[in-house]
Amino acid sequence: MSEAQFPTLSDVAREAGVSLATVDRAINGRAGVSALTRARIDAAIERLGFQRNHSAAALAKGGNAALRLGVILPRGENPFMRQLAAAAHKAAGQFRQRRVAVEVVEADVFSPRLLSESLLDLPGRFDGLAMVGFDHPLVREAVNTVSEAGLPVVTLVSDVPDSRRLRYVGIDNKAAGRVAGSLMARFIPPGHQSIAVLVGSLGLSDHLDRLTGFQQVLSERFPHVAIVSLVEGRDDVEATREVVAGLVSERNDIVGIYNAGAANNGVAAALGEGFRRPIVIGHELTDETRPLLLSGKLDALIAQSPGHEARSALRILVSALGTAPLFEDEEDIRIEILLADNLPRPPPPLAAQGDDEVRTS
Repeated sequence: MSEAQFPTLSDVAREAGVSLATVDRAINGRAGVSALTRARIDAAIERLGFQRNHSAAALAKGGNAALRLGVILPRGENPFMRQLAAAAHKAAGQFRQRRVAVEVVEADVFSPRLLSESLLDLPGRFDGLAMVGFDHPLVREAVNTVSEAGLPVVTLVSDVPDSRRLRYVGIDNKAAGRVAGSLMARFIPPGHQSIAVLVGSLGLSDHLDRLTGFQQVLSERFPHVAIVSLVEGRDDVEATREVVAGLVSERNDIVGIYNAGAANNGVAAALGEGFRRPIVIGHELTDETRPLLLSGKLDALIAQSPGHEARSALRILVSALGTAPLFEDEEDIRIEILLADNLPRPPPPLAAQGDDEVRTS
């Protein structure tokens, strides 16, 4: 680091010989950092003259240069991910005075090889990354590589556990699965019943955690409810329609379907308009799921706020790069239960929300 540069959290982590996540926990007063490690970090801060000052950090990047943050989202038509992209777009305007630029990058999140290759191409292009993760050794290694190169990584919605990512931003997906299981057991008829679970992919940690929580609550409290089929739809409408249509044609005893992923239109299309329709519980309030819930093709939604998540991920990255404080009570992402009876008002059209602080590649 030259004399003209101002130190960042990455510089403090290298100087103290600890991870960026450990430095972030220490300076924000969170648990999990020993007294000895805190002392090493404090000493490194003192030696480097580190200050959490956004003007200094901007100057460290050279004059008018902005901090460049990348948001890696799945390629495709997942409505919730489109909401997340729009939320990142909108949140970028809130960071304009700190000279932060946000770019949305689409990647094949369902392919560990392609996702890891996309990650490894990004050091030098961005100063920090928020990404929808896929739990696979290739992705874990790529996250570790870019983190060790000084690029803080925040996982968004779906985590990459045991990696060197700075932090996970999203709901507690095991708790969300337990909520879905409790609702399902109350909605379906009494007695021994068969239900099915649909996921986008078991490699997505959010889908796997939801499945785990769902199974746990049934085993603990509703043993008369049995999961008789588990299928993957890759969050694709047509693929989901095909697997659900095949499922219900093979089994006429299924009284409930829990969709732990996306592509709810595919579920609705497969079930059609028949009188005897399974109870269907899904995730996320979107332009796709709102009419399904109102029409009765979905019975309940477990929802999270894409706007809160996008803002939180950007705040955490900006803080990690040494340009703003972080307030922990703002970063807790809550689980919501939505029925047709308590739907919030629809948001304004996305075109009315925009500003030009984000680019999509």
